[in-house]
Amino acid sequence: MDRIGDLSLFLRVLDLGSITAAAHSLDLSVAVASQRLKRLEDGLGVRLLQRTTRSLHPTPEGLALAEQGRPLVEEFEALASGLRRSGSEVAGNLRVTMGATFGRMYVSPLLPEFMSRHPLVRVVAHLSDQTVDLVGDGFDLAIRIGELDDSSLVSRRIAANRRVLCASPGYLRRHGAPATPDELAQHNCLLLFDSHRRRDHWHLRRADSAEAEVRVTGRLESTLGELLRDAAVAGEGIALFSYWHVAADLREGRLQLVLPDWTIPETGIHAVMPQRRFVPPRVRAFVDFLEAHFGGVPPWEK
Repeated sequence: MDRIGDLSLFLRVLDLGSITAAAHSLDLSVAVASQRLKRLEDGLGVRLLQRTTRSLHPTPEGLALAEQGRPLVEEFEALASGLRRSGSEVAGNLRVTMGATFGRMYVSPLLPEFMSRHPLVRVVAHLSDQTVDLVGDGFDLAIRIGELDDSSLVSRRIAANRRVLCASPGYLRRHGAPATPDELAQHNCLLLFDSHRRRDHWHLRRADSAEAEVRVTGRLESTLGELLRDAAVAGEGIALFSYWHVAADLREGRLQLVLPDWTIPETGIHAVMPQRRFVPPRVRAFVDFLEAHFGGVPPWEK
């Protein structure tokens, strides 16, 4: 019994939404595809799909099989590909998720070059500022910025992430520039939050080793950094940004540094992958490609 092949067919059915589309994509007849799916269900002793005349949905057992079985299929495909081509050919679907603003500003311009280098790779790019479940949502790779707290994943740092406090010249004229970190508490601060926490404690350091941690408040919070950047440029308050996000605004005078003698602890930009014994060549190639462009002095720092 070709269980890997049957499992691969089942995953293709879920991805494309129908047995007919999956069968055609694999050059199978619908009858053969249906027989193989029945063989998989019979072998496992569970029903994997609920079929009606108009729709097809996975059962809870089918969802569990998809979540745990997809990495097995991908590892087998990576191993087979490596044996056939000595790991030299980069091919297949690359599913990558990343923050919307960073992806649009810095990864999007590079994708044509990557795809030109690797014409057998198909890229599925998911841009969102919400953290997704890499394994559960079937992603090969995430580009994540900041501190990493999921130890079940493996990561590779591809760039430093310097952070700065900024406000518009108009805001600073109206309200004055804070002279010390403690004065931030008297200002309208624009706050980023995610599903885990509100980032309302700002930790600052000075060259003489002095440190300060300030709890800040403000009238605007968002999960989207771009919204806070727009508000800061419009003069609504002081915000904490990654330098890559506001480098052009600082160069062109739309924003100014606040408390320039103080720094925010640096974090990193990481390529994050599910723990697997075999990293598919397409994933390894993409991470190497990003590191080549962002490692050392990244473009936003030049």
